Amino acid sequence: MSALFNFHSFLTVVLLVICTCTYIKMQFPTILEQRTGFRGFFWKAARIGERLSPWVALGCFAMGISIILF
Repeated sequence: MSALFNFHSFLTVVLLVICTCTYIKMQFPTILEQRTGFRGFFWKAARIGERLSPWVALGCFAMGISIILF
């Protein structure tokens, strides 16, 4: 089943994209400078990770626990 049809997988992919984009923006800020176009999507994901980092971290932790248990 693809990640688009399984809500659990979809949330996992979204959280991983947010965490990865935030990490890339912290390590290599020039890569995600562009705020429009294709890279604009990843800039927005990095922005979410920066501003909501405690909630994203809690979501990643909860998702990790749910993957291990279920």
